[in-house]
Amino acid sequence: MTIPPFVIDVDDLVGYKISPDDTVTLALLSGPATSGSETTVCLEIWDPLGTQPPNSHPESSETFVVLRGEGVGHSDEHTRLLSSGTVIVMAAGSVHQIVNTSPTHKMYAITVMERDRGFEEMILSGTQVPLSNEDRKVVVAAAKGPVV
Repeated sequence: MTIPPFVIDVDDLVGYKISPDDTVTLALLSGPATSGSETTVCLEIWDPLGTQPPNSHPESSETFVVLRGEGVGHSDEHTRLLSSGTVIVMAAGSVHQIVNTSPTHKMYAITVMERDRGFEEMILSGTQVPLSNEDRKVVVAAAKGPVV
C-alpha cells in the first residue's frame, strides 16, 4: 500500500503564535500529524523587529531558508547576518535565536525541523492568527522563483 502525497494550498495555510504575545508566526506546511513525516516544515514570519526567544532542540537541527527580509541568526556564541537566499542551519543542542532587524518589514523563512519531537504539536497548540495576502504571496513567489 502506498501513501498518497500530502498537498496543501497556500489559501489553506493557517498561522499560529506559540504564545499569544509572540512576534513570530508559524504556518505549518508538513509534520507528523499533517503528513506523517518525522520532519516538520513551516513558513515562519517575523514581525518587524520580531524575534523568537532563545531556544534549543537537543536531538534536532533546525534549518532556515530566508525568503525575504533581513535579520541576524544567533547560535551559542556565533552570530550571522541573514538576508533573502541565506540558508542557516542551527545545530542540534545549540541555543539559537533569529531576529528580524527591520523596523518596517516582515522577514520570511521556510523552517525545517529535522526531527519533530513535539514541535508540530507545540505549534498547533498555539493561538491561531490570520495570514495576510502578502504572507501568502511570499510563498507563491518563492515557489515560482526569486523573491524581489
